[in-house]
Amino acid sequence: MNTIEENVDVVVVGAGHAGCEAALASARLGLETIVFTVSVDSIALMPCNPNIGGSSKGHLVREIDALGGEMGKNIDKTFIQSKMLNKSKGPAVHSLRAQADKADYSREMRKILENTDHLSVKQAEVTEIIVEDGKISGVKTFSGAVYHCKACVLCTGTYLKSRCIYGDISNYTGPNGLQAANYLTDSLKENGIEMFRFKTGTPARIDKRSIDFNKMEEQFGDETVVPFSFSTNPEDVQIEQASCWLTYTNENTHEIIKKNLDRSPLYSGMIEGTGPRYCPSIEDKVVKFSDKNRHQVFIEPEGLHTNEMYVGGMSSSLPEDVQTAMYRTVPGLENAKIVRNAYAIEYDCINPRQLNAALEFKNIKGLFSGGQFNGSSGYEEAAAQGLVAGINAAQKVLGRDLLILDRSESYIGVLIDDLVTKENHEPYRMMTSRSEYRLLLRQDNADLRLTKKGYEAGLISEEVYQALLEKEKQIAEETKRVDHTNIGASKEIQRFLEAHNSTILKTGTTLGELIRRPELTYEMLGEIDEGRPQLSTGVQEQVNINIKYEGYIKRQLKQVSQFKKLESKKIPENIDYEDISGLRIEAKQKLKLYMPMSIGQASRISGVTPADISVLLIYMEQYGRRS
Repeated sequence: MNTIEENVDVVVVGAGHAGCEAALASARLGLETIVFTVSVDSIALMPCNPNIGGSSKGHLVREIDALGGEMGKNIDKTFIQSKMLNKSKGPAVHSLRAQADKADYSREMRKILENTDHLSVKQAEVTEIIVEDGKISGVKTFSGAVYHCKACVLCTGTYLKSRCIYGDISNYTGPNGLQAANYLTDSLKENGIEMFRFKTGTPARIDKRSIDFNKMEEQFGDETVVPFSFSTNPEDVQIEQASCWLTYTNENTHEIIKKNLDRSPLYSGMIEGTGPRYCPSIEDKVVKFSDKNRHQVFIEPEGLHTNEMYVGGMSSSLPEDVQTAMYRTVPGLENAKIVRNAYAIEYDCINPRQLNAALEFKNIKGLFSGGQFNGSSGYEEAAAQGLVAGINAAQKVLGRDLLILDRSESYIGVLIDDLVTKENHEPYRMMTSRSEYRLLLRQDNADLRLTKKGYEAGLISEEVYQALLEKEKQIAEETKRVDHTNIGASKEIQRFLEAHNSTILKTGTTLGELIRRPELTYEMLGEIDEGRPQLSTGVQEQVNINIKYEGYIKRQLKQVSQFKKLESKKIPENIDYEDISGLRIEAKQKLKLYMPMSIGQASRISGVTPADISVLLIYMEQYGRRS
């Protein structure tokens, strides 16, 4: 039988949010890359919510951008509404969120892929991975074609043996009725990869013409839009924005759901997969929060050129007739016409403990993975992992050091570390509360934290890197100037303070001390700061935060210093945990299972106690002396 055989450097399986970032990173680093998708029409598809960013997820998008990824740039080109969330709280939890035009987002990302040098897009289903001597050597497609490679990134999303379910209807398809990938799982299992079965879901899409918006609260975007990408000119994103709307479920909605729980595949046992705790279906909300008589429902446009509206907050897998009755109890949706039914989707993914911090399989060299295939949820989490996996697949082929981000320098580091060191029995979702150092890991300073790493990896240009160094210099100089600029208690100053409800001065002070007052900011002080230089909004923002939160920032930097000490204590690859007397049996089992790279990583494994870490440290000291 004649079959096609090709040689490439890197193969990427899947072209969702993870696959796009992985393929672009690899190709931009000069490696011949091919990305496979079951349908070229599903590139960067948004099968669920029509937005990018949100609480903690906005941080991830900014970090992706700082490292040289594409998601931030793409949403800046295709958003239809933008909002900065949590503005009433401190800067650590400010998060940008933008409604996307789904079709435009997918179309623009496809255009980028198709016009990137060294990158080929291929519509085909990958059915096998080819492993030789514990190392990836290629993949095989359904047609029998073989693509030999030096590294491979698996980004299969929710397509592996996927099944869409509502009521007693069950279709073996991927999201949005696209083709499922039914064969790769068996090949992965044959190569010793442990698989999980997870599930997620999506709400119905409703015809805009059947909605009465007069019964809902209109939700507007921000007056001044802040772009996601550090490279986007803010003037280019000041557009006329689309509206969203807020309404609520009520007791009638909940009554219909309760009466039909026996018909829900979630409760009948028809669904086997574990669902996301932090993104529950409306059935789950009604059962688990039975004391609440209403839940928020956000009506969001899927784009500017469609009448489909997304019903945020009412994900469901109830039967079609129940869905119609349930949605029609919601104010404004009394005459709602469903365009697409809500459904749950089950799919195969891996147990991520099989990966190291570079997202490479511990037992198959050169095989990397990212996205929902790693047991996470969300477009942003997927893109972040895809970018890291793609960079590292390329670095592996080039013989360079792999990119490993730790918890103290990025939300991406927290995300990956949680996946590879903690037991994950449900789809993982990023949250600000998962980061111990969130005052340092703000979305506003993602470029200052990560652009250098993107530059060292080869994805950030010399021009962008030099601009970053200039920004750092300006921040340092202006912070120092403001902290050393004295002002007296003149009448002009006292009038200014009274106008801003701030205590008047008895003696002179510095501009820095005034900025530290809760009611004042660097920007406000412009009218009494005669020597102020012309600086960008980004520099001004950093000066304000650095001065206002100086004490807290110093405290977190001390904590990071302690964290780094444990991270720097590397554990030898050939360590035999059975050899270590004093380690508890559970600790030995967990350490052998996860094979942590450092003492810091070992300390975060569930079941490994501080006493076990002390024993391990003593053993390593003795081991070092013997070596």
